[in-house]
Formats: sequence, C-alpha cells, structure tokens
Amino acid sequence: MTTTQPVEVDLPAAGGDVRPDRPWIVIVWNDPVNLMSYVTYVFQKLFGYSRQKATKLMLDVHQKGRAVVSSGPRERAELDVSRLHQHGLWATMERSE
Repeated sequence: MTTTQPVEVDLPAAGGDVRPDRPWIVIVWNDPVNLMSYVTYVFQKLFGYSRQKATKLMLDVHQKGRAVVSSGPRERAELDVSRLHQHGLWATMERSE
C-alpha cells in the first residue's frame, strides 16, 4: 500500500509581476512582387477572413506599408509567419504594445 506525502508549494512573492503575457502580432509588409488580388486571396485562405476584411488588410499593406493580420500566443504567431512566407508574403512578428 502506498501513501501520498504532502508537497510544499512556493507561492509567488507579494507584489510580484502578475500581468498576463502580452500577445504577439503578425505583420505583413508591402512588397513590389505580389498582386493585390493575390494578397487578398492569401488572407482569406490562411485566416478565413471575409473578402471585405481581407481587402481592407491588403489595402493597409499597400497604402500604409504594413498591416497586422493576426495576434495571439508566440507559437501561433510563428506558425502564421511561416505560412505567410510559404505563400511568398513578407511577414514578421513582434510583441504587442
């Protein structure tokens, strides 16, 4: 017969930093290669955005030079950047402010 022993648990120190982790954002940058219609298509395909939302994001990329297309945990942002690269788009990720 086995018995369980109590385990001591260290509690966080009072006044410690308990802010939630900031999400990561994925940014698509303007490039001289891809057609606007193709960028819209990729946003719809990868993120499931409506044509209207994908077009708005594409226009942000075209006119402002960049657009935030997704946000979330680091692993998800890394995956999104990788998928965008596979489709020939220039994308990066950074911590949200």
